Amino acid sequence: MKNMILVLMGGMSVEKEISILSGKACIKALRKKKYKVKVLDPKGNFINEIRKIKPKIVFNALHGRFGEDGYIQSILESEKIKYTHSGVLASSIAIDKEISKKIFINKKINTPKFFVYNYNNSLNIYTLIKKSKINFPIVIKPINEGSSIGVYICTKKNLNKNLEKLKKYNRILVEKYIPGREIQVAVMNNKALGAIELKPKRKFYDYCAKYSSKAKTKHIMPAPLESKKYKEVLRIARKAHLSLGCQGITRSDFRYYKNKFFLLEINTQPGMTNLSLVPEIAAYKGIKFENLVEWMVKDAGYDR
Repeated sequence: MKNMILVLMGGMSVEKEISILSGKACIKALRKKKYKVKVLDPKGNFINEIRKIKPKIVFNALHGRFGEDGYIQSILESEKIKYTHSGVLASSIAIDKEISKKIFINKKINTPKFFVYNYNNSLNIYTLIKKSKINFPIVIKPINEGSSIGVYICTKKNLNKNLEKLKKYNRILVEKYIPGREIQVAVMNNKALGAIELKPKRKFYDYCAKYSSKAKTKHIMPAPLESKKYKEVLRIARKAHLSLGCQGITRSDFRYYKNKFFLLEINTQPGMTNLSLVPEIAAYKGIKFENLVEWMVKDAGYDR
């Protein structure tokens, strides 16, 4: 008899809708594999709900804050419940773009030049941009959101207008805009699985390009890079995954410009929707979606 799996989906982040889509796809796959599945949207007094259900394994289909930032992981650790994806520390580091970028720099992994802007304490932003020797266009984004939420490519003209939109975050990341090709790499079981290239019709691979079929983003699998460069980006993604202490499956997002890869960020809980990249990369490698989901369940643990 297979273990009962508790799927956590929904949650309290702005990525709730995507979490529900990921969760539904994974529930379908688990049922195909003959697992008994229970579902919980973790809000309110959900710890009591978890205790009533008494799961041995949780499939964490949450995205964004409170789901992939170490919060839910620390609760599951304290309850001694096995869960999918990365542990508390790796999750909290990976979602924090400032800390993760500092680790990438320390490990000699290329990442766009950046600084953190604090709305309350920082100097004038134009002074900081000049001081940091970052030329326009620049990218501004929240430090700990996913799915490209709140990401703006700014010129000198529209910077102030876009800054206003992110004021609620208090602290944001300001980084050099890297043009070039969008390359994403999946890492599974500490091994790089493959790299895919995205050609969005939009300015960049934003929330709409990620989750709307209307955006018509072109997916090219495998990414059409020369063999040496393909191996290089796989190697960098694996190094980033290991550098942050990630487990299970991750997806690293790169820009490829002037023969160099720039790592933008690493996602510890990549999307599992029908438009998501990790399942597409896995399928190319001969791993069916339901087998991918089952592997994640078997890989679940705690004290990760």
